Amino acid sequence: MLNVTALTFSYQKSTVLKDLSFTAKVGENIAIIGESGSGKSTLLKVLYGEYDLDKGQIFWKDQEVLGPKHNLVIGYDFMKYVAQEFDLMPFITVEENIAKYLSRFYPEETQQRVDELIKVVELEAFAKVKVKTLSGGQKQRVALARALAKQPEVLLLDEPFSHIDNFKKQSLRRSVFSYLKAKNITCIVATHDKEDVLGFADRMLVLDQKHVVANAAPDVLFKTPKSPLIAAFFGEFNTIHDTFVYAHQLRVVKTSALQAKVEQAYYKGHFYLIAAKWESSTLFFEHHEALQNGTLVCLEVVK
Repeated sequence: MLNVTALTFSYQKSTVLKDLSFTAKVGENIAIIGESGSGKSTLLKVLYGEYDLDKGQIFWKDQEVLGPKHNLVIGYDFMKYVAQEFDLMPFITVEENIAKYLSRFYPEETQQRVDELIKVVELEAFAKVKVKTLSGGQKQRVALARALAKQPEVLLLDEPFSHIDNFKKQSLRRSVFSYLKAKNITCIVATHDKEDVLGFADRMLVLDQKHVVANAAPDVLFKTPKSPLIAAFFGEFNTIHDTFVYAHQLRVVKTSALQAKVEQAYYKGHFYLIAAKWESSTLFFEHHEALQNGTLVCLEVVK
């Protein structure tokens, strides 16, 4: 397994990560969430060996992951890292980029491997296309396939679907994460998108103020969020009498002590998100139809 113990890292004199400890089992999918600037991308780079630690240790099985002070070439064969900058070769084709680091002595096996990965990232129609002509989202998918080409044991992904069009994201997530599970590849994903987590991640690490402040399964954190940061990751929420209540947990009833005046209705497809004034706060709740501004409603918490 991946074993991280008391990891602390600083850029010059500014500490970014402090006393982080966690593990990741073989084949486990770990999501790292946190606000912008919380250190998500930095953590991935540290795990990859791109930086030296101030203190602490990182092990994959019996192999210690060390930084540039100890390694002339950054990185390890068992681990691949896909950054938000893709570092592809623009003047060769998609399949040539993926095959670049595979053996030339077994052309048939190499081609089979390339074809398999092109299918995983759903780029069959672009196999013979030069990378320079691709969109940002297509390049991101090529980078994913290339990282998988040599069958790493650990895959580090930094916002892996951020450049992908919305209509393509859902099927691509299913394809990529299903492949990783089938191949028993440990995956650590830094993301701000809950759709990268729900349905795929085994556990979530929440970074805040340089520390890991939560480490649990997504459903556990969803049901019992311990901070506004965690609650906000899952959607619109309210704080009512010091308790976090999601918008979908409030419903309109005939009478209750919780009364609010409608300020705005936002169409969300199969429901409307209603903003209503309550005391000095704004409450958000879901409703099956739009409500007129100024309407007084009674609300009940349903969990």
